[in-house]
Amino acid sequence: MVEPRRVSRMFLGKKEAMMTPKVKKAIFPMGGLGTRFLPVTKSIPKEMLPIVDRPLILYAVEEAKAAGIEEFIFITARGKGAIEDFFDHSQELSQILLDRNENAKQALLQDMLLRPGQVCHIRQQDPLGLGHAVWCARHLIGPTEPFAVVLADDLIKSSVSCLQQMVSAYAGGHMVAVQEVALQDVSSYGILEGMTGHGATIRATGIVEKPKPEHAPSTMAVIGRYILDGSIFSILEGQQKGHGGEIQLTDGLAKSLEKADPYPYLTGFKFQGERFDCGSLRGFLRATLSYAMDTEELREEIRSFGEAHFL
Repeated sequence: MVEPRRVSRMFLGKKEAMMTPKVKKAIFPMGGLGTRFLPVTKSIPKEMLPIVDRPLILYAVEEAKAAGIEEFIFITARGKGAIEDFFDHSQELSQILLDRNENAKQALLQDMLLRPGQVCHIRQQDPLGLGHAVWCARHLIGPTEPFAVVLADDLIKSSVSCLQQMVSAYAGGHMVAVQEVALQDVSSYGILEGMTGHGATIRATGIVEKPKPEHAPSTMAVIGRYILDGSIFSILEGQQKGHGGEIQLTDGLAKSLEKADPYPYLTGFKFQGERFDCGSLRGFLRATLSYAMDTEELREEIRSFGEAHFL
């Protein structure tokens, strides 16, 4: 039984409140090959690359925890066993830390653990795209149950986690995190079309996967945070390969909007925070420097190094 919560639907033009199920499950697609980070990703999952002292996947999981997520579904692939081990208990390491009286580090490791039954690992045997990765979790989520999708390589730095912001604003249907991008960059994103509304939440009548700049309906781009209605699985079941020869989640969302009365509808959510595309070397470097500057010891080290070498 999915527990409901009361939310406002005023942005949809209805002043009455209605009961919307809570978002308690999140999918973390991690079946990609990480080829932009070769050769390191030949043996290390991209999601385990560290931003300062924490891997990308830990930032994603902590964001989901802050949003009230209780069940974590990891979509992995061959060679990604390090992710499973990271969230598991290490008896030997724990004992060493206890023997050394390094209690703070031991407590940190305990906080990272996911409880038995709280996490599930599913193997995506073929790298057929984000839509296919989401579809792999179809047996764990009900046909009308909302769930989140979190892409770990989209790192979002904010005082209130991006997913937490989205969960607070969610009122049913499909919701995607969005931000404006330069026109020349639209071919790297799913782009909303037919937008109406103001403020943080906007309605969209369509979504286009990676259009050419001259064909883009807007510059409002979808980034790696979604809250989806379980009805998306029936769409993805028969979805054909699209851009790049992959089953695109964006195409599935566009297909779902063709259904009538009145769900599912698509909401774009303009989150508060700074997003780093850690799927690129440039974004990864920027994220590392940004998070390092939040630490007093590292901040002074970076400044000293910069003054000595670049000024």
